[in-house]
Amino acid sequence: MLRLCPIASGSSGNCTYIEAANTRILVDVGISGKKVVAGLEEIDVDPASINGILMTHEHSDHIKGIGIFSRKYNVPIYATEKAWDKLLGDNMIGKIHEDNIRILEKGSYLSIGNLNILPYEIYHDAVDPVGYVFEYETKKITLATDIGKIDERILEYLRGADGILLEFNHDIRMLEAGSYPFPLKKRILSDVGHLNNDVAAKALVEVYHPGLKWAILGHLSKDNNLPDLAFLTAQQALEEKQVKVGEDIELFVAKRDEVSKWFEA
Repeated sequence: MLRLCPIASGSSGNCTYIEAANTRILVDVGISGKKVVAGLEEIDVDPASINGILMTHEHSDHIKGIGIFSRKYNVPIYATEKAWDKLLGDNMIGKIHEDNIRILEKGSYLSIGNLNILPYEIYHDAVDPVGYVFEYETKKITLATDIGKIDERILEYLRGADGILLEFNHDIRMLEAGSYPFPLKKRILSDVGHLNNDVAAKALVEVYHPGLKWAILGHLSKDNNLPDLAFLTAQQALEEKQVKVGEDIELFVAKRDEVSKWFEA
């Protein structure tokens, strides 16, 4: 069984737990070490049993507790070589044991225990950001947040998945009318920023197939989105294509500051 549980998801911190058989993985630790431990214990996962941490990119809402967790539980961290150069060169996560510095390559599968994992290139204003595809037996889950824009290449990683965690960062109207300074608004709206609700919903419709059991709407902005608005945007886009939410697919908005629920592929 391949399953996932968001521990935290949003512009203030991200951490996702994934397991297959006896393999247990975290994607990012952008919350405090204390908080991720509490989240894992809430879903009956021993923090000491984690086999690896996969990093998407080096922004603080994805790495805040990654060094602390790695040191405390002796857990390997996987990131690209360029990302490691940034992390270590700028001393962003403290000292990491040499054995726990693991290099991954975009576009090349790696295996951790029972999981086959494909890191893929995404569009974001970080050093060398990646999304992830997880495969176990015949099941597939794709994580796609902080991806800037959706193109055919990104859609291919989403197609055929049994479950998706997809970025629904902001509502364009809320962002434009909000208090963020213009340079920050420009960055968020750019092709290396964050996905808005409308673009994400359109992508979800494009990759929908009868085997797609669920989609988690993740990485919502605290200031420029609302959970109900993200959900409604996705629901309307799907139902315009005669895909019934609650029957053909389950939609769920990941919680920002608390553990969400289990999703099984």
